[in-house]
Amino acid sequence: MYTLTDQKQWKGRIDSTTNKSSFRLHQKVQRLAINDVSASAKKSAALVGFICDEGVRRNQGRVGAANGPNALREGLSSLPWTFEDEQQIIDVGNVVCLNHALEEAQHELGEVVGTVLQKNLQCVVLGGGHETLYGHYLGVRSALPKEAKVGIINIDAHFDLRPYDEQPSSGTMFRQILEQDPHTDYFVVGIQRYGNTRELFEKADELNVKYVYEDQMTVANQQQLMDDLQHYMDQHDYILLTLCMDVLNAAFAPGVSAPSPFGLDPSTVRSLLQKVTAHPHTHSFDICEVNPLLDENGRTVKLGAYFVYEALNNLLGGQGS
Repeated sequence: MYTLTDQKQWKGRIDSTTNKSSFRLHQKVQRLAINDVSASAKKSAALVGFICDEGVRRNQGRVGAANGPNALREGLSSLPWTFEDEQQIIDVGNVVCLNHALEEAQHELGEVVGTVLQKNLQCVVLGGGHETLYGHYLGVRSALPKEAKVGIINIDAHFDLRPYDEQPSSGTMFRQILEQDPHTDYFVVGIQRYGNTRELFEKADELNVKYVYEDQMTVANQQQLMDDLQHYMDQHDYILLTLCMDVLNAAFAPGVSAPSPFGLDPSTVRSLLQKVTAHPHTHSFDICEVNPLLDENGRTVKLGAYFVYEALNNLLGGQGS
């Protein structure tokens, strides 16, 4: 089900009602139905929420990520507006998964994402469980020529390459895509050695997945990783970026379905976001597994909101991109 966002999700501190240099996001973000959004000649972005954690439930994870999209909006609301005055950030609302109908909701999300991209806006999807990614992908593929090469970059502790013969979940999406789309490749960074079975590593090798272990992502290896990402992005027509918040050390992001005592620190994830979202082939990003029900003092939500802002900043060619 598609629905507009409630205005109460966009409220916060007001320093001025006339001085635009004092404005915050809640004073600039527009709420529009997807069919009312005009094609953009200037780099602008649309936010779409995916209110769903049915995939997490099916994957036997801790549910609550369906509350993530609106929590992230609230975390974004009072951040300062640093974009150009003529640029727009449009909240086109939410796709809501009803009655456990995950596949239907993913296809509906794909329709919204595809429309956003066809209207020449950058797209940021606020998940939701990581099953959000499959709907995001469907929208990207629908907006591209059939032969276009799509490169998926996943910042994640897990491969999410489980079998889907019984039913898809938040652990199956990348296998679904790779087995169904010969024009898509998969590069995942942050893989936990102890968070994936041997079978999943074997399946990753079988499907020619590029991956980097979390413990390899040291300062000494950072430049090589950035070079590898650059080469990968240059070789594809479109880059789809997805971030699963469980890639972070649980000390920084406790509010996720599968917290890890190991994991990346926020500055590492931020550097990856900056690198990928600044590339000219990247036009969409999703953030998944923010679970406010399991969060401590709002840490995961606040960090997630800052990651979304970082992505928006670079997708729109802002400061630091």
